[in-house]
Amino acid sequence: MGSVLPHAARDEAAEAAYLARLGARVRSWRQEHGLARKALALASGVSERYLAQLEAGQGNVSVLLLRKVAHALNVSIERLVREAGDPPAALATATQFLGTLSEDRVEAAYRLLQSQFGTARRHRIALLGLRGAGKSTLGAKLAQATDSAFVELDREVEREAGAELGDVFSIYGQDAFRRFERRALERVLRHHDRAVIATGGSIVSEPETYQLLRDRCFCVWLKASPEEHMARVIAQGDMRPFRGRAEALEEIRHLLAERDRLYARADVTLDTSRQTAKQSMTRLRALVSTD
Repeated sequence: MGSVLPHAARDEAAEAAYLARLGARVRSWRQEHGLARKALALASGVSERYLAQLEAGQGNVSVLLLRKVAHALNVSIERLVREAGDPPAALATATQFLGTLSEDRVEAAYRLLQSQFGTARRHRIALLGLRGAGKSTLGAKLAQATDSAFVELDREVEREAGAELGDVFSIYGQDAFRRFERRALERVLRHHDRAVIATGGSIVSEPETYQLLRDRCFCVWLKASPEEHMARVIAQGDMRPFRGRAEALEEIRHLLAERDRLYARADVTLDTSRQTAKQSMTRLRALVSTD
């Protein structure tokens, strides 16, 4: 029969876990912004040594004291230390309620709120999916039909990096590509109130960038079968993602299976399999219509 930890030991373990999560968040956010620890130390006026301790889960004891005060007041530490004033009581209650739901139900609640109150998002349509789904073809036609700018996000990444997409990966690496992609998306959102955005196939794999896209755009997953993806890529005469791979079709199947749950978080799904471009366009316009 397992032994039960004394109350003090349980508290100590919980505090250690809290500091570890805090450190992991600081490290993740720092890396997301492409900052070396030394650069963050200079920008914040906090010593590099302290930042190293914080990221290692050894934050200053004052953090734990604030956490204890928050627990005693029965409020979240986030609410206690927020710089702005207290949120409306209804918002605090709603946030507390959402915290009791499963991840799937929170996702459903989010979609409901977006559909009810996020009408401005429909002025920016983001098309998701693997290459060969029809993002560029349908995106350009939809932009023309809705008098919107058409943006291929991969081209904006190239502008941000000053290099072609393949070179971005080979020279800078995937982490740098993600930073360029985030900055490119932020720039596009700043400059275009109305746009149709054809995104890169892997944008859904970067949680914060994908969340930004979903917050600010009406997202459509252009879905197709692996065989159709493959046929369309071959028809385009561009096999770069699969060059030298005898099992290209299997690779497409793997990517679709890996990202299926992520793509499904789009507002709507349009299956373009066995559809002509004209048929898909008719259905796409109906899906994004605000009438």
